[in-house]
Amino acid sequence: MTKRISTGFIALTIAMFITGCHTPAGGIMPYTGGSNTYFSYETRPVTITIIDLRTNEKIFSMNVPPGKQLTFDFKEGLGDDPVYNPDLMRYEVFAMRTNSGKLRNSLTVPPANARRIDVSYRENYEYRDVISDTQLRADQIMNQPEWWTPNGGPIPRQRITRVPDYDK
Repeated sequence: MTKRISTGFIALTIAMFITGCHTPAGGIMPYTGGSNTYFSYETRPVTITIIDLRTNEKIFSMNVPPGKQLTFDFKEGLGDDPVYNPDLMRYEVFAMRTNSGKLRNSLTVPPANARRIDVSYRENYEYRDVISDTQLRADQIMNQPEWWTPNGGPIPRQRITRVPDYDK
């Protein structure tokens, strides 16, 4: 039994490291250099900007869509220039509350002591994109029975012939 549990735990741990774990708390094993996650809500849409402190230039800026989250991390020494941009920022926009996934986009960035992350909130409300396969609300005209619409129709006359027994 113990061998089985430890094998399952090891398999789960390996799977988490392969896919990556991203949460606001830092994932399954949080540390200072872990990933950063920012949520964007309809009532508080967020914009993330990364500034190069040496030139005050915007290196990266994203208006995160409402209902989504931006997750990113920095990998030291993987940039394309060992002096100006020695680090690599990996990022991805996920659906809200996604805890794992691959960071498929990347950008070379200045070292940690020469960059700043600015978080700002946009003023107006923004609405999430409507999911195409979402069922219509019950109070919408297309979901109502004929007798409920302005055109009218016969009201169904259904009787309950038997009361269901919920105790069984």
